Amino acid sequence: MALPTKHSAAALNIFTTMSSLARKENAYNLSQGLPDFPVSAALSDLLKEATVAGFNQYAPMSGLPELRQNIASGFNKRYGNDYCSPDMVTITPGATYGIFTALTTILNKGDEVIYLEPAFDCYVPAIEINGGIPVCVRLDEQQQFEIDWQQISNAITHKTKAIIINTPHNPSGKVWTQEDWDQLALIIENRDIYVISDEVYDTIVYDGLQHIPGFLQKNLAGKVLSVYSFGKMYHITGWKIGFAIAAPALTEAFRSIHQYLAFSVNTPAQYALAKYLQIADQEASAIMLQAKRDLLISRMEPSKFKLHALSRGSYFQLFDYSLISNLDDVSFARWLAVEHKVATVPLSAFYRKPPGIKQVRLSFAKNDDTLSAAAAILCNL
Repeated sequence: MALPTKHSAAALNIFTTMSSLARKENAYNLSQGLPDFPVSAALSDLLKEATVAGFNQYAPMSGLPELRQNIASGFNKRYGNDYCSPDMVTITPGATYGIFTALTTILNKGDEVIYLEPAFDCYVPAIEINGGIPVCVRLDEQQQFEIDWQQISNAITHKTKAIIINTPHNPSGKVWTQEDWDQLALIIENRDIYVISDEVYDTIVYDGLQHIPGFLQKNLAGKVLSVYSFGKMYHITGWKIGFAIAAPALTEAFRSIHQYLAFSVNTPAQYALAKYLQIADQEASAIMLQAKRDLLISRMEPSKFKLHALSRGSYFQLFDYSLISNLDDVSFARWLAVEHKVATVPLSAFYRKPPGIKQVRLSFAKNDDTLSAAAAILCNL
């Protein structure tokens, strides 16, 4: 008997497919954002300390108080205010969970959710599983994935309940400015529309730019739920731990769902992260990864790949392969992995319908030797 289909996504997404292909072909894996360098020794030691100290049972539903306090204090120090409080912070088993739970919190069947393509592949299935209707607004790939605010305004109907945004943006690396936030606020200020703000790369921003959190927007007070990832922040994607921040009323509603989906999150990891936040250099990741981005770009300069826009945040850089092949991007990515042992992700993975753009996404969250070796292969195409 066939199982009912809740959404239109493929059984296996392209990220899983390309990583599996990389393992099968023993290829350099520049597809998924899976860092291959060691995590902080201090963080590893704190995880061990947690288990030895007895932090092995259920944590409070909202998260360990010390971790939530240190998250709130960190944001207040970073942005020079005292707005964030522990009562606004909920620890989650990863950011994908946070986005799904936010949609479960907000949506009723038939509600519309605007999302911006190219978009991470979990958004549409999460909308549909929760009974929502995804409404796509395309970013302008010819203008470095800029937002057409008129298109967003035109997409709003009486059924619109939420909009999902992503900054720093995966896959383009675009970072929202205060002007972007002000434009969004202007469009929805008198409407009952919530914003789910995917900010998992908030500490990984380059070239002197600064991430601007959604939950801090005064013109959107009470409407924004920001989602974050310790996995991206500290290169511990396998820990699957993140957090959500929102105004008290929205946080209370979020927790009312969270308590029945996961209830509690890995206690030793929470202990370790609470302690680590007090000693970690919060700028170190951005400095390291900007150097890796620049290394990859410099090594790719002699190649036939074209660079249209510099990534300003995230683990990723897009490259245009139109001077190399006429293959569609999925076929090109498979050919590259099988024939040349470099795994990438096709840009069409971030679209519901293939846009016909000849670009692939490369992760530079890798050892320098891996980046140099993969780039050397790509330069010979």
